[in-house]
Amino acid sequence: MDAAEVRDRAGALPRESGVYLFERAVDDQRRVLYVGKAVDLRSRVRSYADPRSERIAKMVDRADGVDFAVTDTETQALLLEANLIKRHRPPYNVRLKDDKSYPLVQLTDHAVPRIEVTRDPDDGATVYGPFTDKGRVETVVKALRETYGLRGCSDHKYRNRDRPCLDYEMGICTAPCTGEISEADYAEDAESVRRYFEGETGVLADPLRREMEAAAQAQEFERAANLRDKLGAVEALHGEGDTAVSDSATHQSTDVLGAAVEGETAIVARLHAEGGKLVERDRHTLAAPDGEGTAGVYRAFIPQYYAERELPDRILCAEDPADPDIESWLEREGVTLSVPGAGREATLVDLALKNARQRGRSDDEAGRLADALGIDRPTRIEGFDVSHAQGRSVVGSNVAFVDGSPEKSDYRRKKLTERNDDYANMRELVRWRALRAVEGRDDRPDPDLLLIDGGDGQLGAARDALAETGWDVPVAALAKDGELVITAERVYDWDDDAPQLHLLQRVRDEAHRFAVQYHQTLRDDVSTALDDVPGVGPATRKRLLRRFGSVAGVRAASREELTALDGIGERTAETIQTRLG
Repeated sequence: MDAAEVRDRAGALPRESGVYLFERAVDDQRRVLYVGKAVDLRSRVRSYADPRSERIAKMVDRADGVDFAVTDTETQALLLEANLIKRHRPPYNVRLKDDKSYPLVQLTDHAVPRIEVTRDPDDGATVYGPFTDKGRVETVVKALRETYGLRGCSDHKYRNRDRPCLDYEMGICTAPCTGEISEADYAEDAESVRRYFEGETGVLADPLRREMEAAAQAQEFERAANLRDKLGAVEALHGEGDTAVSDSATHQSTDVLGAAVEGETAIVARLHAEGGKLVERDRHTLAAPDGEGTAGVYRAFIPQYYAERELPDRILCAEDPADPDIESWLEREGVTLSVPGAGREATLVDLALKNARQRGRSDDEAGRLADALGIDRPTRIEGFDVSHAQGRSVVGSNVAFVDGSPEKSDYRRKKLTERNDDYANMRELVRWRALRAVEGRDDRPDPDLLLIDGGDGQLGAARDALAETGWDVPVAALAKDGELVITAERVYDWDDDAPQLHLLQRVRDEAHRFAVQYHQTLRDDVSTALDDVPGVGPATRKRLLRRFGSVAGVRAASREELTALDGIGERTAETIQTRLG
């Protein structure tokens, strides 16, 4: 829409509070591009005739309609906006994304629970964390297993053992699977582990300290040093949890929020206190609101995060969100919002800010990549790869990584023209993605960087596609030969342990895996000469093609190689060799 269209559509809106939705028709459906709230819908939407940022200007240009909903109060508009953003995931809104990159510790819901460091806990498990230092957590879990002998094996392995495994021999499991310890005694050990994670540090620290002192007296200094390091990790894991909320708030629940902005990305760290003790900590990622600073981050975060969660009694922020709607809503819900200036509460806010700013450290892969390539911080990276078998079953993959983690809901794959031309195939794949983005037919946000699996030829093909469609996105290639990173300007040969290289390798490898997986599926579904071989059904055909790669590979296989596969006997192997010649 141009400015005149925006003013025309705004003129038809009421002068009441509510929410508005900029939309676009995509494949016979209405795609929501942006959701906003307003005290006066007509006035607010009219302001988009003169967009306040390049990103919003692009949104308005792509939109072809405006929908709206009237609410009774500004508070209702605030909550409706937050819920609509979560439901529609509009690409131009500041959307809250839970940061799932931090490890947890789980005790599984089992009569003989397993202890495990995980990022994806089982249903029903008792979960502790999240923790910010994975190495420290793993050290603590190992120390717990050495002290209390909790198992780390899967339930399947636990059920099917007839003798203790190597963990028992190493002294890190008491082997409840074979009755080396009773379930009742094991339950007592599991309870001790729970007590440690619930704050009773001495459950683990005391036996480690005694063992360390004994090793030192025996002049086993290397062992004593190792135990000292373990003890440090055990005590440090609860270090932040010792920070207390003010005495007056002992019986209240408190959330402490700290926000940091780096380029186009914002991080909010949340510390949650119950009974005067910190019991939970997490971090969340948002796109940084245009020109609104950290106050704008709090304005975006608070309604989205708490709209579907239980509110605490108090919220402490490092800066006032300066939003009367948020303040009115929280006041009606009985929540106190404050910005402490000194004392213990200010110390907590400083701690939250420190957690939020961790992303700015030197181990920030995306930040290092931005510095190395001279581009804006690539929060969203999309990877591309092509897979085929001598020009047959040609497919392309398009994967997405956000903040260094795969965003699998945004993965796409495409059948391509059957030809044995890697450059033409890559050009077609990137052109397909670019054209959909330019025409507004792709419901995903534009990436900050495209990564091509290949060398200079594949990069050139991708750049041709971008130039043809007019899609302005930075692009680089990662060649397997030497792990060189190639851009239009130069070739980078980074050290093997460079964080920015590791990020690109993860994206490249995932694009390759996704392409090969799709290609394998198509290849298994196509008709082959194996279809006419008696005794070779669909399952056997798949096993043959996966083992030998193609019909030609099956034809070249020896009798011994064929019979080594499950389901293929001497007679079937002979028939295969006879029919394939």
